[in-house]
Amino acid sequence: MEFRFIKFTKPLITFILILFVIQFFVNTANGAKVVEVSIDGMINEGTVITVEKAFKIAKDENADVILILLDTPGGLVYSTEKIVSMILSSDIPVITYVYPQGAFSASAGSLILLSGNIAVMSEGTSVGAATPISVGVDTKVEEKAIKYLASYAKSIAEKRGRNTTIAEKFVTEAYSISASEALEYGVIDLIANSKMELFKKIDGWEVDVNGRKTILKFGKLDSLEIIRVRKPIKAEIFNIITNPEITSILLIIGIYALIYGLTSPGYVPETLGVISLILALAGLGVMSINYLALLLVILSVIFLIAEILTPTYGILGTASIITFVLGMFMLIEEPLLPKQLYESFRTFVIGLAFGVAVIMTFIIIKVAQMRKARKRVGGEAIIGERGIIIESDDKIFARVHGEIWEVESDEELNKGDNIIVIGREGLKLKVRKVGERID
Repeated sequence: MEFRFIKFTKPLITFILILFVIQFFVNTANGAKVVEVSIDGMINEGTVITVEKAFKIAKDENADVILILLDTPGGLVYSTEKIVSMILSSDIPVITYVYPQGAFSASAGSLILLSGNIAVMSEGTSVGAATPISVGVDTKVEEKAIKYLASYAKSIAEKRGRNTTIAEKFVTEAYSISASEALEYGVIDLIANSKMELFKKIDGWEVDVNGRKTILKFGKLDSLEIIRVRKPIKAEIFNIITNPEITSILLIIGIYALIYGLTSPGYVPETLGVISLILALAGLGVMSINYLALLLVILSVIFLIAEILTPTYGILGTASIITFVLGMFMLIEEPLLPKQLYESFRTFVIGLAFGVAVIMTFIIIKVAQMRKARKRVGGEAIIGERGIIIESDDKIFARVHGEIWEVESDEELNKGDNIIVIGREGLKLKVRKVGERID
């Protein structure tokens, strides 16, 4: 019995070992599985959504590495922090790669490059210039913001064993370096001019993935499986509403459309205003904003409403325009956005906010005045008008606003008395005496 068991067990074990060997060679022949995602243009919540999708796909597909291609001028701080956090906590090795040749990874992009398990650049690319800039009146944001971002860059570099001094200089001195300099200073791990060259160079490398040593194996490069992640529709939407210029437009439209709708009720203005405000608030929710500027915007709305309710001959209307323009100018403070965006943003916001504020304030005030005037048309129009008694015999008549009216009063009225209309009953006016008598 024992002989028979051994007789059948040996072939079975041999067969299983052969299967393992075949599977090993098949996997090697098929190459590794790479999930590729691009970060191009401004970094915002749309970028976060796209990167999150890439990490989910990589986990579901049991990918060997995640490849993040970088060509960005910078972006939102909060969005950048989310992406860096995903990379640093990933259980799958992440390669950050400034690609193609001629690309650059500035400001927020430099922090993402530093965070990869393997950081790579193509020849002719650059990285750096992460000095915070303010959209407000001052050119530089507070010193604490610079210190925070410098410390943040340093901590990422320390985590990945990269040059902390250069990482800090990206923030404190707007330092920018080329690919060769980045390699020389220990900011990146290697230079590769193509993805295939990159995979070939790092094949067999050992990387630390959250304390676990992982050896990268790519097998035959012509059998490499690359899964390219496209931006989902949700990401495209957030790309739009988290763009500072678009957010500003939505906020301006929302505020004035809603006020106009309140002064001239109708479904379209209010609906447009509410939708625009919701989208604007969604965008502002992921941005760093100046709360003093937000207070100025709110104050401008209060001034405009006060002008509508208690006309001040344009004084509060003018104050509304001034506070609104100042508030919009200083509202968004994103220190890692591209510097050139600030220059165009200032001009854009001032021009748009001032133009829309002047036109809409004028229209809203005029519409409110017209609505008040329409309420007084007909019987109510003459109430409050002044006149003079021209006859006080059997019937009493007065000239009011160029017209002759029969009047009555609880007071004794005589010819020449000044009166004011306090009511109307049919063709007869109710009046009372005011001022001095005219003989």
